[in-house]
Amino acid sequence: MNIEQLQNQMVVSCQAQNDHPLNHPDILARLALCAEKAGAVAIRADHPVNIKEIKKVSSLPVIGIYKVPTKIEGRYFITPTFEHAEKIVEAGADIVAIEATFEYQPDDEAFKRLLTRIQTELKVPVMADVSTLKEGERAWKFGAELVATTLSGYTKDSKNQPRPDFPLLESLALKGIRTVCEGHIRTPSEAKKALEHGAYFVVVGTAITDPVSITSWFVEACQ
Repeated sequence: MNIEQLQNQMVVSCQAQNDHPLNHPDILARLALCAEKAGAVAIRADHPVNIKEIKKVSSLPVIGIYKVPTKIEGRYFITPTFEHAEKIVEAGADIVAIEATFEYQPDDEAFKRLLTRIQTELKVPVMADVSTLKEGERAWKFGAELVATTLSGYTKDSKNQPRPDFPLLESLALKGIRTVCEGHIRTPSEAKKALEHGAYFVVVGTAITDPVSITSWFVEACQ
């Protein structure tokens, strides 16, 4: 696909994990359709069954991921192998997002092989999800078409970074890296700020598609 069509635009992440009430392919597909009707230009989605259902109802390109649970609660390994990438492309993913952190992808050569195989064999662009500047520089050097701030705050090296991580976004963008702002964007003004700080495009998930989290924010504010 032509990733230039995503520039300066809004992408919506439609995901739900484990026992979340919305964790059903048909529901996630309907959320994607809502995002399309509202003007989003792409969807980010997890797991082949959900991607396949979304592609049935939406004409938007899908940034596909395959989350694999880890021993750390709330932490997933994003599309760890070529086989995971292959399954989501077969389901309809137009871009594959992979984890590019030193924490879970410490071997430069192994990471580069995975990235290159996805591009050459599956013939789709790769978005590298990172948590630090050095990780982003490595992914860009190895040929990732997009670098995203998705994992800032989720790794040992990034746990003290701000949320949203606008400093990381700006640092990557200033180096000429095509940077996607993803993670902890809660308001339209923050999304706009991300673009002003150099984001190629913005991905928002929880603040749009997770009523459980959104409700908890209001409940907490009323305590």
